[in-house]
Amino acid sequence: MSAPQMDCRPTPPSPPVGGRPTSPSPRMSGGAVTPASPPMGGRPAAGRPRLLVLRALGLGDLLTAVPALRALRRAHPDHELLLAAPARQAPAAAATGAVDRVIPVSAPGRAVPGRIDWSGPPPDVAVDLHGNGPASHRPLSRLRPARLLAYAHPPARIAGPAWREDEHERIRWCRLLSWYGIPADPHDLRIPAPERPSPAPGAVVLHPGADAAARRWPAARFGAVGAALRAAGHRVVVTAGAGEAALAHDVARRAGLPGDAVLGGDTDPPFTALAALVARARAVVVGDTGLAHLATALGTPSVVLFGPVAPRLWGPPPGALHRALWHPDDDSARPGDAHGAAPDERLLRITVTEVLQALHRLPEPSPRPRATAVGPRSGAHRAPRGQPT
Repeated sequence: MSAPQMDCRPTPPSPPVGGRPTSPSPRMSGGAVTPASPPMGGRPAAGRPRLLVLRALGLGDLLTAVPALRALRRAHPDHELLLAAPARQAPAAAATGAVDRVIPVSAPGRAVPGRIDWSGPPPDVAVDLHGNGPASHRPLSRLRPARLLAYAHPPARIAGPAWREDEHERIRWCRLLSWYGIPADPHDLRIPAPERPSPAPGAVVLHPGADAAARRWPAARFGAVGAALRAAGHRVVVTAGAGEAALAHDVARRAGLPGDAVLGGDTDPPFTALAALVARARAVVVGDTGLAHLATALGTPSVVLFGPVAPRLWGPPPGALHRALWHPDDDSARPGDAHGAAPDERLLRITVTEVLQALHRLPEPSPRPRATAVGPRSGAHRAPRGQPT
């Protein structure tokens, strides 16, 4: 278990694609050199065609869309790529190396925003990376884009590929683009670490929070993991998103950790501070939430605890760097309620001993070379230096 620095070599751009579809083929302190966030707003950049992507969800959702965003960037190197997403995702969007600007959109919970604040000519290309159906098609269609890339919806005369329920989120969006003739690699998901120092280099990071109780492993078990790690001589910190301070301090108390071992909690930690912590962590123990995807994106070893949703749909890529723990029923295809009010029974089957054994099996990650840009493009965000949902 230890921490990496990513390899993000430039990829030659593909030619712009058009026409006919093809076959499917904290508070955390530390010195800062932070990535410039994409400017926000929908006004056109002079003389550049515009490509608009809708992905108005949380951090984990954004990070699973990185391969698709990179594919769009390579296929349209001369376009201004705008992402319609919550304003708080702007620093993470910058870290992808693919997004020029964020257009802030929002809606209650996980609802689809009904309107995108747009000015000037219609988008040259609009891409629905948000969902499947009229709720996410309509905000884009209202802007009258020259091309709309989306999953098939015959009532709206959208002749895209068929939606599949049982498909990993990264693969889902790459398959959509491949159907439209845009090559996309679902493994192209790494982002660079920020240059700012970590507030706890080499620590094991415990993140007990999630936006629903169904995906929260009990605090007592997180505390037992923390206590065992502390007794073995590891530095341990506990992270908390907005409103999770009480939970994080409960875990820290059970683990025998001091209060200053809790990072965040009043508000979501700034993305660059959180990314610096995760990138230089020894390992991360986390449920099925945004911080798990951040560990994957940064190449940090992780143990991810799954309950209502299978790892094959939202889990880390296969390999020794990440351990996905899950104990399904005999009917492993049966999904649970990811937004349920009580911990899922499959999550509760994961034991403290199992988590500690999984941590012990994690490899020591090698240092990562300095990242470079995704590909030739106009605009300010060439190679950003690298909040849980």
